[in-house]
Amino acid sequence: MSRRVVVTGVGLVCGLGIGTDDVWKGIQAGRSGIRTITHFDTTAFDCTIAGEVRDFDPLHWAEKKELKKIARFIQLALAATDFAVRMADLTVTPEMAESTGVYVASGIGGFDVIEREHSKLIQGGPGRISPFFIPAAIINLASGHISIRYGAKGPNSATATACSASAHAVGDSFRLIQHGDAEVMICGGAEAAITPMGVGGFAAMKALSTRNDEPERASRPFDADRDGFVMGEGAGILVLESLEYAERRGAPILAEVAGYGMSGDAHHITAPEANGDGAYRVMRAAIRDAKIEPHEIGYVNAHGTSTPLGDAIETKAMKRVFGENAGKVAVSSTKSMTGHLLGGAGGLEAGISVLALRDQILPPTINQETPDPECDLDYVPNRARHAAVDYALSNSFGFGGTNAALLFKRWSGR
Repeated sequence: MSRRVVVTGVGLVCGLGIGTDDVWKGIQAGRSGIRTITHFDTTAFDCTIAGEVRDFDPLHWAEKKELKKIARFIQLALAATDFAVRMADLTVTPEMAESTGVYVASGIGGFDVIEREHSKLIQGGPGRISPFFIPAAIINLASGHISIRYGAKGPNSATATACSASAHAVGDSFRLIQHGDAEVMICGGAEAAITPMGVGGFAAMKALSTRNDEPERASRPFDADRDGFVMGEGAGILVLESLEYAERRGAPILAEVAGYGMSGDAHHITAPEANGDGAYRVMRAAIRDAKIEPHEIGYVNAHGTSTPLGDAIETKAMKRVFGENAGKVAVSSTKSMTGHLLGGAGGLEAGISVLALRDQILPPTINQETPDPECDLDYVPNRARHAAVDYALSNSFGFGGTNAALLFKRWSGR
């Protein structure tokens, strides 16, 4: 028998705020975290807006001498982990070190460091490259730094599956605990790709919104006037524990992890299949893993990036999953407020889904102004909603046709 797994901590950092409480308050208020980019000069760029983490001081989470060794995505991951571990009231004792693991993902990693060190190379030659360049930039070093800081000697890994990365990290951590390979997993993801190459690259694909004069209204998933996604940065970290260990130490239980699904589109490097088959199959897999029926799900935190193609296809897939009940399921895309955290999105949105179950509050999809005939579900338009919900599903889809779905259950005791 596989073991039950619960969530005991959530740490969130994004354009809505630094810390779980600030982010969750912003979500409930339907506030946008999208502003004009300040990280670099956007004069020559088609897109000049993003969900930056403003007023972030990394010195709260790292010593000054360490900053040259850690890219911004690692700094954000350390901050979110601090909030998650504090909420979970978790101390990794020497006795528990080998049973506590870290699994923190990123889709891109240290773009800021890569661009900085490449500039040094071009201007001054290879002798100018920092000896800390590689460990500062590579994706698994978020997990590495977290494990060192907390003394976690159990499974240590990272996924790099594009925009599904941190959902896969949470799901894989769920499996590790289920199968007895760990008692505790610190998991999720972080991203900090609001850089000239990051923004410029996605803009070159014509994937980004260019509603630059109205940044707060630019991310509008499922709305007829959507014109592309808005980049965001930040981190979402969860503390998962076996139910037995959480109860034994008296941890605060926020929700239970009920199911996990994975699928591949096998279709196109960036575009989903028109019938949404990959999205349908990954949701179906998570529901089957949880051994429940689709009608038991009351809320879906959609991938919903605000692209014309993607939102319509995800809607089609949800209709296939929920059938005649589709119109009764509340669906929202919190990317309308946070922007798209790429590889960090799944961790952030898993955390939001857990809080939604805990407080029985459904996050809104803001900027719902013009109905789209192809997107005709209940997207919780513009205002959060109180509702009795037992199960929440969180979707994440990535380039390469990689998909993940996480299913959480409201905690009401054994």
